[in-house]
Amino acid sequence: MQWLSVADFLNMGGYAFYVWGSFGITAAVVVIEILQVRAQRREILRNLFSQSESEDDLHQKPL
Repeated sequence: MQWLSVADFLNMGGYAFYVWGSFGITAAVVVIEILQVRAQRREILRNLFSQSESEDDLHQKPL
């Protein structure tokens, strides 16, 4: 496809709503996925750290 101007490019041959909407939704889903993975990683690391601390406490206390 050949565009003669920026307006033609942005219009996408009459399919601008579908094309740009698809790009927007895809970008939003990718950002949400990244944020969820980061939050999940933080939670897992927090759990592992607290689990490690409680195991260290058990090993350091005399029986």
